[in-house]
Amino acid sequence: MDNKQFQLLYGIVLIAVGIAVFFKIPHVLPKVAELDYFSGATFIIGSSFYLLGGLLLLAGVKKILKNFKNTEDV
Repeated sequence: MDNKQFQLLYGIVLIAVGIAVFFKIPHVLPKVAELDYFSGATFIIGSSFYLLGGLLLLAGVKKILKNFKNTEDV
């Protein structure tokens, strides 16, 4: 597997993990809210999880677009 294929696969994995984070948040957030220590910060924790998922998606898209841009130059 050469570097371009690896970078493409890595971008796809980043996107898949980002999407998985978005689907997992509604299941995890109520469990976090049950904990007394985190009950007041549910909004901040949820926002952080959504930010994490968005950043993973953006990183994956950026990596894939950069890979296709480099492929066209060859």
